Amino acid sequence: MKSWMKSTALASLSLLPAVAMAAGAIDGDVQKQATNWTAIIMFLLFVSGTLYITYWAARRTQSASDFYTGGGGITGFQNGLAIAGDYMSAASFLGISAMVFEKGYDGLIYSMGFLVGWPIILFLVAERLRNLGKFTFADVASYRLQQTPVRTFAATGTLVVVALYLIAQMVGAGKLIQLLFGLNYSTAVILVGVLMVLYVMFGGMLATTWVQIIKACILLSGATFMAFMVMASVGFSPETLFQKATEVHAKGLAIMSPGKADPIDSISLGLALMFGTAGLPHILMRFFTVSNAKEARKSVFYATGFIGYFYILTFIIGFGAIVLVLNQPAFMETIVKDGKPLTQLMGGNNMAAIHLSHAVGGDLFYGFISAVAFATILAVVAGLTLSGASAVSHDLYASVIKKGKANEKDEMRVSKITTLALGVIAIVLGLVFEKQNIAFMVGLAFSIAASANFPVLFLSMFWKGLTTRGAVIGGAIGLVSAVVMIVLGPAVWVDVMGHAKGSAPFPYKNPALFSMSLAFFFTWLFSVLDTSKAAEEEKAKFDAQFVRSMTGIGASGASKH
Repeated sequence: MKSWMKSTALASLSLLPAVAMAAGAIDGDVQKQATNWTAIIMFLLFVSGTLYITYWAARRTQSASDFYTGGGGITGFQNGLAIAGDYMSAASFLGISAMVFEKGYDGLIYSMGFLVGWPIILFLVAERLRNLGKFTFADVASYRLQQTPVRTFAATGTLVVVALYLIAQMVGAGKLIQLLFGLNYSTAVILVGVLMVLYVMFGGMLATTWVQIIKACILLSGATFMAFMVMASVGFSPETLFQKATEVHAKGLAIMSPGKADPIDSISLGLALMFGTAGLPHILMRFFTVSNAKEARKSVFYATGFIGYFYILTFIIGFGAIVLVLNQPAFMETIVKDGKPLTQLMGGNNMAAIHLSHAVGGDLFYGFISAVAFATILAVVAGLTLSGASAVSHDLYASVIKKGKANEKDEMRVSKITTLALGVIAIVLGLVFEKQNIAFMVGLAFSIAASANFPVLFLSMFWKGLTTRGAVIGGAIGLVSAVVMIVLGPAVWVDVMGHAKGSAPFPYKNPALFSMSLAFFFTWLFSVLDTSKAAEEEKAKFDAQFVRSMTGIGASGASKH
């Protein structure tokens, strides 16, 4: 597998690997390091604590509502922290700070890019989703449409996104642990898979939520301490920090100005980030864990604050690494590339934040940050697994196969079997893809979420004319076109398949601008052309749906609003 630093992700600030780096994949040739016992002990403490929480949660998880949504009793503040914990991955922490370390100002552009989707969720999605849905976003998409085809499509979209995300996370976990703990790749992948299954199968949403809350707290605490120590070293003067960075960095003042990127690719990436976030099933599922729509809005408000704060910290950490780590002999190594010696950061630039933790806090803080980096992956994969299990058990089994007549006991059993199956699949895929360049997978997950899930979800809530035929065909076209464009684009055609540079049939790395447009167009077209009696009945139900989405009348927890 190509090193991320050897790939275009950091060498030329290419867009799609940047998405992968910021959203969940740590990719690269890594060497097994000396066993980091401090990190292992701290990680074991984290695992012990979260397993106790799982035991506590398991005793309170009796019904399907408990399993999917934690009984709907999680507060807006707690849910906001959990959403932040679900969204801030290890590669957000390591990858974005590495981009700043390598490219300077451009890192800030990308770190803020992952924040822009949250206002969309706050103003357009959160409240209506909570008022209309029960457990999954398919509840909302199929509210006035035909259950079987819409839920089947929504579950398919969910499982595709979850699978792509899980592969990236599992491979990322293996590579990260080789770098930080000194354990081998397969051990790390199996460990993540087993813990993921334990959290979800026994503790459900309640355990997953608290794992994510704890992870968010320790990640934010660690990043805050690092940023504070960096600023303290320059007298709390941002001007001094930037000045010292330009003096040390090989590119000098150039790191303070934006780089060059293809405008079409940039717009397409922005759309994938903005609307893909509003279509990620494991994020959308979190809005059903609160008691009412008011708490759902609070969740997004708090999550936006935590996530925005975190990405600002990564910017400070990246520049701090330039000042305190770059060119310091203790953190540099010499490798041979193309027959020539080359000096680089030990482990590559993705280790910039880790080395900075050692520079500002010694061995103890280095071990803490290493453990935090791994803990973040656990929290993300637990959320992904839960959303995948709910898609199979609630959307496919209970609603499609059993036509809404499944009892809770059977539905819970299917959920747990699915969780176990997803764990095994995740481990197998993590081992199979070890040597593959998986940088494109998270970008593809965002593109599919933006092209398949978001258009159907959005139009089902806001457009009276949407029909079952339009939703299913338009969404399917969005999903298929996103996959095809990624495969025919440079991210796969050149970087993975090894074809000549510039030979990709589709010239852009990010397909969302095109695939999302196709999804909206064909959803509209096939809805307008659908003149069947069923379509007219679906349109007639819109007013009642709209009133409930705006007022919460009839929604669970509405009396608390």
